[in-house]
Amino acid sequence: MDLLSILVAALAALAVLLIFMGLAPRSDVSARLQRYASAAPVQEAEGKQRQNLGDLLQNTTAISALNRVVERRDWGAAMSRELARADLVLKPTEWLAIRVAAIVGVPVFMFLLSPFLPAFGNPLVWLVGVLVGFFVPRFWLNRRKSKRLKAFNSRLADTITLLANSLRAGSSFLQSLEMVVRESEPPISTEFSRVIREVNLGLSLEQALTNMTRRVRSDDLDLMTTAIIIHSQVGGNLAEILDSIAFTIRERVRIKGEIRTLTAQQRMSGYVVGFLPIALVAVISILAPTFMEPMLTSPPEMLGIPAGMIILAFGGFMMVMGFIFIRRIVDIEV
Repeated sequence: MDLLSILVAALAALAVLLIFMGLAPRSDVSARLQRYASAAPVQEAEGKQRQNLGDLLQNTTAISALNRVVERRDWGAAMSRELARADLVLKPTEWLAIRVAAIVGVPVFMFLLSPFLPAFGNPLVWLVGVLVGFFVPRFWLNRRKSKRLKAFNSRLADTITLLANSLRAGSSFLQSLEMVVRESEPPISTEFSRVIREVNLGLSLEQALTNMTRRVRSDDLDLMTTAIIIHSQVGGNLAEILDSIAFTIRERVRIKGEIRTLTAQQRMSGYVVGFLPIALVAVISILAPTFMEPMLTSPPEMLGIPAGMIILAFGGFMMVMGFIFIRRIVDIEV
């Protein structure tokens, strides 16, 4: 047996050993606290609890150690906050795995379709697929964040009114929060229930409210939490303060709706300027794969690059700038 075979056998044995070490279930205190803080419904059977492959991998010491290493980094903590704002029950490492899978999977899918659609056999199309795989998960995450924030802001005024009425009825602030959790719907109930759980775990009310403001990043919520924190320090009639804040939030929501209605045509113009040429090029490339070939051939050349590619790059840059300018014009702060 030569040295290479011995080295391969040793590496294989080491890999098997690491796999068995990684599949050992974790039993630390942080895992139990995480299960309590997430308030996930626990379904226990009379016998052994069944776990799928994803749960088994998530409970391994190797994956847990990797998650802890990532979460200690600044970008890992920022990624955790982004996932929490989008209400995604994912670890930062899982989100990174999804993004890597999208970056690799989209061009591979295009390569598999190339025998049926010849346009997908172009390496430039694969590069576009890599860019699509890079930006689409981020775009989807931002859409979830904005949708959740919009739902939160639209119900926040009624929630504050409910909270003020409960305080007038003689309930304490935590009892009022519990009533809000019972009577409201997600994402309001989800965020306020996290505040109650954090207080039960030992955090102060001010810190729990600050954490909620950091997760949601709503100006209206920041106004409410600031008023509550100041009231806890100087006193006063909190119910009247909350009523004033609720009235302010309702007026702001009404004005934002009017502005959005008046600028709908301009926002649609931005989408047309930004995406219609790209869609047109994609359709032409599928229907007539050789139509764009003169743009990618040389001569003519400019700086050693086909002139058509420079023209396309300049046109794409101008489309992006036009889209950004239109978005900035119609983005009116209230």
